[in-house]
Amino acid sequence: MPDTPAATQRARVRVPLRFHDGYSVDAELVTFHGLVDGQEHVAVVLGEPAPGSVPLVRLHSECLTGDAFGSARCDCGPQLREAVERIAATGGVLLYLRQEGRGIGLYNKLDAYALQDQGLDTYEANAALGLPEDDRDYTAAAQMLRALGITSLDLLSNNPDKAEQLRGLGIDVHDRVPTGVFTTPHNVRYLRAKVLQTQHTLPLASLTGLSAV
Repeated sequence: MPDTPAATQRARVRVPLRFHDGYSVDAELVTFHGLVDGQEHVAVVLGEPAPGSVPLVRLHSECLTGDAFGSARCDCGPQLREAVERIAATGGVLLYLRQEGRGIGLYNKLDAYALQDQGLDTYEANAALGLPEDDRDYTAAAQMLRALGITSLDLLSNNPDKAEQLRGLGIDVHDRVPTGVFTTPHNVRYLRAKVLQTQHTLPLASLTGLSAV
């Protein structure tokens, strides 16, 4: 396990969350001191785990286009909405991580979109720009979890790399719980690429017959 410095909680504030479909829930947002990457990541604490259970946790990478604008080119917005409700029901935390575009940033992500319009998939587009396919590191996420007193959890994710990185950082991932599959004609190539390139646990057969726009 890497010798990672400890982070500390900076502030906690209660925030009522309201979603466009009418779902609402009260959350507690937590900020931190000492995160290794210097980013302003936020923990969204939801519900209360049952005695003897582990919290449900999602590591959600920021996606301005999907989370805020409802872009149909990815599944980030629906995953965020789903995660908040599922975590609130069982008790746990959503870590909102400032890792736009799998860590390459907003402008580079939009440049990659332009290349995807020319036929490249999301990973090929990053490579064509001279960027990593996935530049996310979850060390800060592990720091945040420890600062919240969480060292064992169920991980809400289709991405095996998130679980592997957390385990390598000393976090006990009991189970990896799949998220829903949120397909549109605009994101099917993106979802297929995640299955084929990075082994996301999505049902490939159900994506095969969909047409991409």
